[in-house]
Amino acid sequence: MDKLDYQILNELKKNARQTASDISKNIHLSVSTVIERIKKLEKSGIIQSYTAITDDARLGNDITVLMEISMEHPRYNDDFIRQVNENPNIIACYYLTGEFDFLLKICCKSSDHLEQIHNRIKDCSGVRLTRTHYVLRTVKNIHSSQAECDN
Repeated sequence: MDKLDYQILNELKKNARQTASDISKNIHLSVSTVIERIKKLEKSGIIQSYTAITDDARLGNDITVLMEISMEHPRYNDDFIRQVNENPNIIACYYLTGEFDFLLKICCKSSDHLEQIHNRIKDCSGVRLTRTHYVLRTVKNIHSSQAECDN
């Protein structure tokens, strides 16, 4: 990865639907070089996929919470992870160090809906403790690193 690759990535992060021609104009590189570099970034796995970012509130999911989960023992992790992956309202799951083992980001319609999700999580084998934080407002929400190369 060099500075040009980082510039291409930053352009795609701003708008993944922009054309190679637009990217080439913005970073002063030929269209064919931009296309070739994007293909290499995809093939290497640096670019994993392209996606649409949605507004959860406009989709009817007015509540966002971060839920910390502490497990009794790591032997329960695989089953817990499987259940997390089956729940479409859990939009992110991080395995952590420290007091809690997992951090979940959950989007749902109402406090009643959250209660149902919370009860399902607490019913998972090995869940020892949960701590839930309501998100009042999103201050920053980027979907991947914005770090650039200093080359």
